Amino acid sequence: MTVDNPQLKTLPDEPGVYLFKGTSGEILYIGKATSLKDRVRSYFSKDLIDTRGPLLVEMVEKAVTIDHIKSDSVLEALILEASLIKAHRPIYNTRDKDDKSYNYLVITREEYPRVLVVRGKDLDETFKPSDLKHVFGPFPQGGLFREAVKIVRKIFPFRDKCLPAQPGTPFDSEVSRKGRPCFNAQIGLCPGVCDGRVSKTEYGRMINHIRLFFEGKKGALLKELEREMKGYAKAEEFEKAEDIKRKVFALTHIQDVTLIKKEVRDLPRARGVFRIEAYDVAHIGGTNTTGVMVVVEDGEVKKSDYRKFRIRGATAGNDIAALKEVLNRRFNHDEWRLPNVIAVDGGKAQINAASEILQDFGYRIPIVAVVKNEYHKPREILGEKQLIRENELAILLANGEAHRFAITYHRKLRDKSQFR
Repeated sequence: MTVDNPQLKTLPDEPGVYLFKGTSGEILYIGKATSLKDRVRSYFSKDLIDTRGPLLVEMVEKAVTIDHIKSDSVLEALILEASLIKAHRPIYNTRDKDDKSYNYLVITREEYPRVLVVRGKDLDETFKPSDLKHVFGPFPQGGLFREAVKIVRKIFPFRDKCLPAQPGTPFDSEVSRKGRPCFNAQIGLCPGVCDGRVSKTEYGRMINHIRLFFEGKKGALLKELEREMKGYAKAEEFEKAEDIKRKVFALTHIQDVTLIKKEVRDLPRARGVFRIEAYDVAHIGGTNTTGVMVVVEDGEVKKSDYRKFRIRGATAGNDIAALKEVLNRRFNHDEWRLPNVIAVDGGKAQINAASEILQDFGYRIPIVAVVKNEYHKPREILGEKQLIRENELAILLANGEAHRFAITYHRKLRDKSQFR
């Protein structure tokens, strides 16, 4: 498939999921997009091999058609993407298959099921298969996924930690609240499982609503809610009917809710502190590939925030893929303070790769790239000119520290491997 394909001209500038298909109609790759038009066209850019790697170049060459499914929001595209990948297992979605650091949403098999976010590495250790009724995921974009769960919980409150007011739960390691509402129930995020406010039947309906949403079946969910609302109205239970009506409104206006969330994520800066995070990758001949993050705050290095990443999934010698893995793993840590600027070692390809990861997580953070000469000395800095003029020394300091830290870590791993 080439950039001249007429299908590219019909793609909408809207959120959704796209599916690259092969000669027999088999699905090769599934992805989500804020803009279907812009994201799909990016697969035909001249620097695709640098920004996405040889695997996706091969996928585009094999693809003959592109299908798409529009969604009302990026949040719904995220959920639909995970559902379709799990159902079809496309060969080129390799990064979404076995990484144990990705998040899953699980619904437990209990009288009053819990809804939990669990990392892949903890899934098998924490639960037996018989403990779980539904498992959704994996979701690689941890930050965006957790925002999705927060939004869904405001529409459909659920139990996660508290114990039911009545006996019978097989998970009794936590102290019972003996009919008192938990904190989440007090703020409207738990429907009152802990104080007996919600019946088993009513709570079961809520869990089914969550299941339908995370299966990407929003249409079926809305029909079910409409049916429930009419049933409550007919029984003259008008308060419950009004509650369902509010849920329908929230679902049909979920785009507005998502946009409000994104505006908050566009302003990640810590008040009074200017933070630069710099990233670098080191290897020799593609072996012992390592990545690092270093931090400079207000012109001073902050070594307590330095982080090391041993590269696991990137193809040997592929610096772009390694950088993307590092950034993906870094932004899965919502508890880490967000930077004002991201500095990468390289050029336009590295900026594009970093931009793609930030877009996946819903962050808007300026990115600069330090370009080196043949002696590996800084030659120029690419990015927002005003930002660079005001922070050039700090950017160069961060970049230099990242290079030093990456080389040191790489040598340590290399030396260890030689004595095995």
